[in-house]
Amino acid sequence: MTQTQSAPVTGGRLTAAQGAALYVGAVLGTGVIALPALAAEAAGPASLLAWLLLVVVSAPLAATFAALGSRYPDAGGVSTYARMAFGPRAAAVVGWCFYFAVPPGAAAAALFGGAYVEAAIGGGPVTVGATALLLMAAVTVTNCSGVQLAGRVQLALAGVLVTFLLLAVLLSLPHASAGNLRPFAPHGWTAIGPAAALLMWSFVGWEAITHLTGEFRRPARDLPRATAAAVVVVGALYLAVAFATVAVLGSTAARSDAPLGELFAVALGGDARWLAAGAALLLTFGAMNAYYAGAAKLGAALGRDGALPGWLTRGSVAGEVPRRSLAVTATLALLALAAVLAAGLGTRPLVLVATGSFITVYVIGVAAALRLLPRGSGAWYAAAATIGVVLFLLVMTGVYLLWPVAVTGAALLYLRLRRGGRG
Repeated sequence: MTQTQSAPVTGGRLTAAQGAALYVGAVLGTGVIALPALAAEAAGPASLLAWLLLVVVSAPLAATFAALGSRYPDAGGVSTYARMAFGPRAAAVVGWCFYFAVPPGAAAAALFGGAYVEAAIGGGPVTVGATALLLMAAVTVTNCSGVQLAGRVQLALAGVLVTFLLLAVLLSLPHASAGNLRPFAPHGWTAIGPAAALLMWSFVGWEAITHLTGEFRRPARDLPRATAAAVVVVGALYLAVAFATVAVLGSTAARSDAPLGELFAVALGGDARWLAAGAALLLTFGAMNAYYAGAAKLGAALGRDGALPGWLTRGSVAGEVPRRSLAVTATLALLALAAVLAAGLGTRPLVLVATGSFITVYVIGVAAALRLLPRGSGAWYAAAATIGVVLFLLVMTGVYLLWPVAVTGAALLYLRLRRGGRG
């Protein structure tokens, strides 16, 4: 295989701080809203070990994608790495899996936020749907103004979000009880595995910012800094919220759909559902903002590379706004939302469809890293340490692997038809 390192793309304006904020929004996402309670239900206090495993694994995974992004800053992100390592077919498969996973993932995230608002003010499905629509509209408008504005918004949002979560933890910790940590493994030590599987939704996100690497002012310097800062912030917040959920709420944690609201209720008294709604909206907007930005850039890059129609190409250059690709992403997300609301299916299928696709991207991305990064370097060892974990997570998606398999078939068919049309 002949490896040709891409020339760094210039013209970006994202700072390391803005990049770290985008990472925090993408990775922290909506997982912290409900997953601490779900994991506690599966494994009790031992679920904290599952969270710790998640944080430990996230570090080498994030380092792998940061190393790739620093060496090959391009809007194609993991798709570009797959093309360089395995050729155009692999690039198209990765690109399609990510691009067409964002709409169902965005719809699920928007519905999570909507459910918290409905719990605070009532209104049933109408409130949930209306909130989801407003979130999608706000994220689309923000990204229409360019990734620099999205980065600034995310930086301010990340500051508010971190403060909010820290307050929830610090104000509630005085009410923690050591008794709530006993028995530590009420369902046995083997329950840690299923708990870790539940946390897959929180695991994805480190690949999202690879599509924005060309937007950094100095990718080789700023991207590793942004990644390191995000790993520390995300890891600390996940562990802090998970510990407070178990130590403060005890057995009631497993029965709570809004653990953040419960923590504030313990600390401040009262219902505090409006605080939980505020947290949900911040987390949802942050995750959607990062993924819309990344997907819009990726779609433009795929159009440029021939893996999607050339009409999408505008915006693939650093500094340009990929409004056409953004419009496609926003439209597909709205269609996914409308379909789920009409069928009354809930968020679970959307979450699993998106997760299966993102883990597929991870597997191919890490495999590409093993071919592209200097063998024996720290980043190469990070990728080697991660490949087994992402393969395990891929298997854990079960029947929902059918979605990335179908997307893979569609991508390969598109490439074949495109070549046939040229011929």
